[in-house]
Amino acid sequence: MIQTVVKRDGRIVGFNQEKIAAAIRKAMLATDAGDDAALISQITDRIAMKGKSQMTVEAIQDMVELELMKSARKDVAKSYIRYRDQRSIARKAKTRDIFLEIINIKSNDVTRENANMNADTPAGMMMKFASETTKPFVDDYLLSEEAREACKHNYLHIHDKDYYPTKSLTCVQHPLDHILKGGFRAGHGESRPAKRIETASIMGCISMETAQNEMHGGQAIPAFDFYLAPYVRSSYIEEVKELENLSGQDLSDLYEAPIEDYLNLSLEGLEGKERMKQHAINQTVGRVHQAMEAFIHNMNTIHSRGGNQVVFSSINYGTDTSAEGRCIIRELLRSTYEGVGGGQTAIFPIQIWKKKRGVSYLPEDRNYDLYKYACQVTARRFFPNFINLDATYNQNEKWDINDPERYKWECATMGCRTRVFENRFGPKTSIGRGNLSFSTINIVGMAIECMGIEDKQERIDAFMAKLDHMLSVTAQQLHDRMQFQKTAFAKQFPLVMSSLWLGSENLGPNDTIEPVINQGTLGIGFIGLAECLVALVGKHHGESEEAQELGIRIVTYMRDRANEFSEKYQHNYSILATPAEGLSGRFTRGDKKRFGIIPGITDREYYTNSNHVPVYYKCSARHKAEIEAPYHDLTRGGHIFYVEIDGDATHNPEVVMRIVDMMDKYNMGYGSVNHTRNRCMDCGAENTEKELKVCPKCGSEHIDRLQRITGYLVGTTDRWNKAKLSELNDRVTHS
Repeated sequence: MIQTVVKRDGRIVGFNQEKIAAAIRKAMLATDAGDDAALISQITDRIAMKGKSQMTVEAIQDMVELELMKSARKDVAKSYIRYRDQRSIARKAKTRDIFLEIINIKSNDVTRENANMNADTPAGMMMKFASETTKPFVDDYLLSEEAREACKHNYLHIHDKDYYPTKSLTCVQHPLDHILKGGFRAGHGESRPAKRIETASIMGCISMETAQNEMHGGQAIPAFDFYLAPYVRSSYIEEVKELENLSGQDLSDLYEAPIEDYLNLSLEGLEGKERMKQHAINQTVGRVHQAMEAFIHNMNTIHSRGGNQVVFSSINYGTDTSAEGRCIIRELLRSTYEGVGGGQTAIFPIQIWKKKRGVSYLPEDRNYDLYKYACQVTARRFFPNFINLDATYNQNEKWDINDPERYKWECATMGCRTRVFENRFGPKTSIGRGNLSFSTINIVGMAIECMGIEDKQERIDAFMAKLDHMLSVTAQQLHDRMQFQKTAFAKQFPLVMSSLWLGSENLGPNDTIEPVINQGTLGIGFIGLAECLVALVGKHHGESEEAQELGIRIVTYMRDRANEFSEKYQHNYSILATPAEGLSGRFTRGDKKRFGIIPGITDREYYTNSNHVPVYYKCSARHKAEIEAPYHDLTRGGHIFYVEIDGDATHNPEVVMRIVDMMDKYNMGYGSVNHTRNRCMDCGAENTEKELKVCPKCGSEHIDRLQRITGYLVGTTDRWNKAKLSELNDRVTHS
């Protein structure tokens, strides 16, 4: 008698006789004679009794074929066999067409799915070959029928589906101090602990590069300034010791001498040890600057994932008020402002300034000067973005300005917007944690299905019922994926599961990662709130108070259900304001094919990202903030607020400060500023002239716009997909 089934992915599950019955019934319905409940029951009972206690899926399907062939319904047997063959043929035909498009480097939504990836290189082509053949395997063997149908009918999108079989996790905030103090092994070779700032900088790069090859999402450092600060002092001591060697004097009293700030100052008028101390400081500042310069350069040139992508990296900083921490911040900002190569804007890492009352909020705060400088850098280089640690949901009662390790209790973010802070199974912190996986619901398609209902309240109620069902499907799908992920062994992720993930230090190489991954989050995402509201009430939330009230009701319901799922499944579920790139057009194309062109809904190439006011809707920055702010508290899996400003922001950093202050006023968690920046694709020269046609430096006409695609910069729009290019062209400024 069959008791357990070995699935194609190796998992062992309980035998479910009804699945056999459903498959036979489907084959019968494809014939002229139709359903035969008695025969179905007879065959399923016989297979269940005749089978071994544990069987593979393939072996059970073979038994079904034999039993059908022995029965009087040979037509059903042929239908069953034909269906299995057709599935195989269809997969091969689809794969062939996709492969040819990749081989011929066609610019389409397959090859331009990720603008940070060059799919035309050999490594990029190999990644796309692997990706496009893996996804059908996931559909056939790893997804439940309900999840598969939801994806097929354009209700659900599973992010990073191609990485599903690897059991990898999405992202992690690196506890870089573990690596800097203890070194690390990453499968091949090892790294010793850092002693000086140059080594610490390189190890930060290597940590993120190595982890990138073990995960399918991004990498972040939650407290870049705190982690690197000790190596400023150690480098300063090295400089003092060098002076001891040159002078023959004992300068040991300078090793731990108080330093108010690490500033490169003139030695004129200084004598004796004061002169030597300042000389050592000046030398240290130069070394820190070079180390920060090297860090940025490395993060824009070191490739990962088969040599095709630079690391999708982020760093958080701004709250270390020590002289050493301030030195790290200042020189990092200086290096960012100066640019890389010939003065070009660095694409990575995504830099995130942590703004906090008592640290950088008011002119009298210790780091206020660096905050002003950060706004100046943003006005020229797009980064840093800004996280508001004073938002009610970004606070931690353990945070104390006198605690030298207060960074542990600070919320940090990463990438496009991912946020990990609350935790049901451990400390409330971002460090050593990340997202496990996330999936996005097409709320627009469900709203369109309800448009034919004349009564508004009935229409909304019908939509909410559909939403509730799809939330349940998504929560189950994420739970299923996590059940699969947790069977991985620690040795499959040599760095992440030895030095980075919270609690991983207790795992042996042959232990599964099950005991620790529940510290991560499962994200339920959504896009197209604006179009969803147009379908339900005729206007989007930027132009109607009624629509805004309904929008908040919808996302609040999603948040409440996520909390219920957290209790039911005992995981950290959260709602994510999805940073859709390829997905923004994929959902739209499916709905356009099904419903046609609907004004204000499917009449563009894309759906509006998450809960944003549409990019084409002209309004003030304040109005945009008032509308989008309430959604930040509801979307704790990640959110972002953007303002588009006109003209050259380089000479107007005050406008950036006003926008960041606005975030605080409206209790928003994370945001940034977009502006105009042209880049010559031949010589790399940049400027802010509107409608630039010819490079003033080299005369080239190969000019492109440097812009944000979701949360990260892309050096050329050549790699943007059609939907995102359409969105870029629709963007208006917010005055």
